[in-house]
Amino acid sequence: MSDVAIKIENLKKRYMLGAIGGRTLNAELQSWWARKRGKDDPNTQIGQDTSRYGETFWALDGINLEIKKGEAVGIIGANGAGKSTLLKILSRVTAPTEGDVWIDGRVASMLEVGTGFHGELTGRENIYMNGAILGMTRKEVDAKIESIIDFSECRQFIDTPVKRYSSGMYVKLAFAVASHLDAEIMVMDEVLAVGDMKFQKKCLGKMGDEAKGGKTVLYVSHNMATIRNLCTRCIVLDKGRVVFDGDVENAISVYMDSASGVRKVFFEKSELQWAKKNISLGVRGCIKNVEMVSKKNPIYDSTEKLLVKVKYALNQQYDDVFMGIQLYGHDQSTIGFGSTKLAKTMVGDNETTFELKLEDYAEGTYCFRLNLHLLDGVNRYSESLDQTTFIYFEITNPPGVLVWRRDWWNNIRLNSFREV
Repeated sequence: MSDVAIKIENLKKRYMLGAIGGRTLNAELQSWWARKRGKDDPNTQIGQDTSRYGETFWALDGINLEIKKGEAVGIIGANGAGKSTLLKILSRVTAPTEGDVWIDGRVASMLEVGTGFHGELTGRENIYMNGAILGMTRKEVDAKIESIIDFSECRQFIDTPVKRYSSGMYVKLAFAVASHLDAEIMVMDEVLAVGDMKFQKKCLGKMGDEAKGGKTVLYVSHNMATIRNLCTRCIVLDKGRVVFDGDVENAISVYMDSASGVRKVFFEKSELQWAKKNISLGVRGCIKNVEMVSKKNPIYDSTEKLLVKVKYALNQQYDDVFMGIQLYGHDQSTIGFGSTKLAKTMVGDNETTFELKLEDYAEGTYCFRLNLHLLDGVNRYSESLDQTTFIYFEITNPPGVLVWRRDWWNNIRLNSFREV
């Protein structure tokens, strides 16, 4: 009996750009006849760009994989790398354009929060409906429904329509149903992103137990901590292709190196804007540029100091303006936070330089974010005026220093521990 659960050969998936179908037959004929005569499409909406209609995009471009039974495999990569498309093909939601996929076993997939849920039905009714969608019989659901409700932690609301559930409750109920399916292969796509920490830990434990019990787990996530805790193997996708397949720590390093992009030492305002944009960027204050002083490449010896020059602007006078630094590991896991009051701040342009000693940090890739913020009257964090995105740098050790095993000991190297 083969020990291979999933085998993929030369898998490709092509999509066509632009709006396709979804209109009446009469509208389709009008559009076709206009294109035939070289005229403008009469059904085009105002401002709609049709210049790229008909172009194709390869979401997957020649994937070759072999996943064995009982493996817990993480799949990581940037948005648009093809992760979700791959799982949709494995779950038979969509068909490949080219290539072959062999699956040995029943698949339980959870690709989106509350997939298959109906807002007007209660949680209990949705358990039966979602179970049926996943291939469970009424008898199987009857036997497992109490366990499903207990696992979901939604018993108090189980007879309430799910349209009144929070996104976290959706996840809990949907995961509870999927995890109780007697399937040999579990496919999960970022399903724990909105769950609370307690439930995430519970789900990771459940998936870990399933993997140890012989089930195959495929898990897509941008949370490197969950990938590290759950998976024994990791695949990195980039532009529809496999760029790494192997050890989890090495895979995370490959992914984070690609995510950090071109290593730079100077960043303009346009490169620093925080992606979430939930702070008053440029309204009351902003960070204009960041420069790593006296460096051509952001690579530091552990005996050096990280010197960063920051130019910022204020649109009004404040008494307590602080610059904070949030330090992260190469996988964007939090290491620590520091903050210092800015001595001379005035309305308009300002400039300051701060330093961070690197002697206690292990070699490897790190990143930081700067936060221009205020404190209230009792020295508590009050308001963020601006915050940068992640800025990457690397620490190397001089010869003769102990080779650091971050997978054993994490990030901090305690140089202050010595005999006196």
